[in-house]
Amino acid sequence: MMHCGKKNICGVTACILIFATIFISSWKDAQQQNNITRKHFPQATTTSPAYQSCRGEPAQNVITPLKDNRTFIISAYFDNRESKVTRVIGIVHHAEVKQLYCWFCCQDDRKMYVSKATIDVHSDRFGFPYGAADIICLEPEGCDPTHVSVHQSPHGNIDQLPRFEIKNRKTETFSADFTVCISTMFGNYNNVLQFIQSMEMYKILGVQKVVIYKNNCSHLMEKVLKFYMEEGTVEIIPWPINSHLKVSSKWLFMQDGTHIGYYGQITALNDCIYRNMRRSRFVLLNDADEIILPLKHSDWKTMMSSLQQQNPGAGVFLFENHIFPETVSTHMFNISSWHTVPGVNILQHVHREPDRKNVFNPRKMIIDPRKVIQTSVHSVLRAYADSVYVPMDVALIYHCRVPLQGHLPREALIRDTTLWRYNSSLITNVNKVLYQTVL
Repeated sequence: MMHCGKKNICGVTACILIFATIFISSWKDAQQQNNITRKHFPQATTTSPAYQSCRGEPAQNVITPLKDNRTFIISAYFDNRESKVTRVIGIVHHAEVKQLYCWFCCQDDRKMYVSKATIDVHSDRFGFPYGAADIICLEPEGCDPTHVSVHQSPHGNIDQLPRFEIKNRKTETFSADFTVCISTMFGNYNNVLQFIQSMEMYKILGVQKVVIYKNNCSHLMEKVLKFYMEEGTVEIIPWPINSHLKVSSKWLFMQDGTHIGYYGQITALNDCIYRNMRRSRFVLLNDADEIILPLKHSDWKTMMSSLQQQNPGAGVFLFENHIFPETVSTHMFNISSWHTVPGVNILQHVHREPDRKNVFNPRKMIIDPRKVIQTSVHSVLRAYADSVYVPMDVALIYHCRVPLQGHLPREALIRDTTLWRYNSSLITNVNKVLYQTVL
C-alpha cells in the first residue's frame, strides 16, 4: 500500500503506474501474437504488415510488370495438391530475380501477411534470359486469402502494389470435357479458312472451349474471333507481351538480343492449364494449325475413355506430329465460295511426309490438368501422373503447314485421308461460319 503526503502527487504516481501496466500488458500481447504468427506461418518474414489493412490496386492487365522490370506477373492460383500454397504464374529474368515476397490479404481479419516466395524458373528456357516461372508462397494457416501481391521486399508501401485475385480457390463443376489452349496468336495472323476449319473440327471431335492467347491478328480474323466469342466457344486472353519484352518468333535463342522465345508461349500454356484446372476434364495443348485426329475412334471422348482404361496411372497423353504440306494438293473439295477467304483449305491436303531417320517427331498433348505441375511445349516438365506415348494407329496430329521435307516428290509422300471421314459435317459447319462472318 502506497502512502502519499500530498493528494496530487498520489494521483500522478497512480497514473504512471497504470500507464506502465497497460504498456507492459500490450507488449506481452504483441509478443504472443507474433509467436502465433510465426508458429502458424513459418515462412513469414515480417510481422508488421499483419497490422495493416488490405489495400493495393487490383491488377488490370493479363501481364503486369513489377517495378524491377525483371518480373512480370500473369495470374495467381490456389494449389493445395501438396500443401496450401498460392502459385503465381509469371515471367522472370532467370539470373537477376533472386528474391520475391507474397503479400497475402486474408478474408476474416482483412489483414496483410507476408511470405517469402520460392522462385521456380522452368527448365525449358531454350537459352533465353527470361523464362516462365512459378512464384510459390505458403499461405498462412487460418486464412483463406482472396488476393495476393508480389514484391521484391517484405517492407514497402502496399498502396503501390497491384493485387491479384487468387483463382481456383472454389471447387467448380466441370463446364467442359475438352478445352484447347492455343498460344500464341501473333504476326498479324490471317489464316482465316484453316482457323475456322480447325475450330469446327475441334467442335466435331468434342471441344467445348478454346482459349486463345492473342497478341495480334488481322481485321478479318478479329471478326471471326468475335463470332466464336459470342457463340461461347472462344475465350480470348490478351497477350501484349511485346509491350514489355523483346520477343522472338523462334523457340531457340539466337544471340540476337531478344528476351523470350515464341512470344512467351510456354508461360501462356502453363497459365492455360491452371486457368482450366477446375473447369475442364481435359486440356489440349496444340497450335491452331494442328488437330489431334483419332484413327480408331470417332471423337476425343471415346478415344480418351479407351486410353485411360488402358493406362490407369496416366495423366499426360502425347500424340505424334505429322506434317501435311500445304504445297501438295488434291482437287477434291475445291469449293468455289472458299476461294476468296484467306488461308489454307485443309481438306485438299491429305499427303503427309514420311518419318525421317534419326529425327524425333515432336508431340503435342492431351492432359488431365489436375495432374500437371509444369509443362513445356512438347512434354510436361513435372506431373503427378505418368506420360503415355499414344501409338500412331490410335491417333496422330494432323499438322497442315509449309513442308519440312520440301525436296520430296509427291510419290514419296503418304496418302492419308482420315480427315475426309468428317468432310460432310465439316463443310456444312464451315459454310455456316463463313456466311455469318466473311462471305
